[in-house]
Amino acid sequence: MRPVQRSEILDYQTYEEIRESFRRDVFTAKSRRRIHVGDYFTFLFENPLTIRYQVQEMMRAEKIVKEKDIEHELETYNQLLGENGGLGTTLLIEMDNPEERASKLRAWYSLPEHIYALLDDGTKVRATFDPAQRGSDRLSSVQYLKFPVKGKVPVAIGLDHPAISIETRLTDDQRAALSEDLAL
Repeated sequence: MRPVQRSEILDYQTYEEIRESFRRDVFTAKSRRRIHVGDYFTFLFENPLTIRYQVQEMMRAEKIVKEKDIEHELETYNQLLGENGGLGTTLLIEMDNPEERASKLRAWYSLPEHIYALLDDGTKVRATFDPAQRGSDRLSSVQYLKFPVKGKVPVAIGLDHPAISIETRLTDDQRAALSEDLAL
């Protein structure tokens, strides 16, 4: 997937002028790339549009104008994209109850090794992840994952952890969105 280029980024004041319409476009794109797996897991697949949005919003919030700082934001967020025919996703582990969340994040410490994208031939492609996203005894509630699917569109996303096993089939619209992203 192609990274977002510096030439695609507006200064934060110009961005403010188009922000509302841009946000509508991004939220529409995100809705097609958001996959809920069970009650707690939301996978948001990233593409250049969602990354551009993140960079623009950071620049707006932090009033970033220095070129080196803009380049840093681009480098940071572009790392979330899939590489070489792969898909990048942000996984949100969402629970309202702080005690339950803390308990589950400890119990699910090894969860990243048990996340997969299911291909139409039955192959489970395991997610790759950054081990720094977990502490010494618990998992972070936000994970940045990559699925090296080699240009193939998954039919499902699942977890096969000993404490939780669940899978969600992708809709035709979700699969079409990911196919579009893999073509970038």
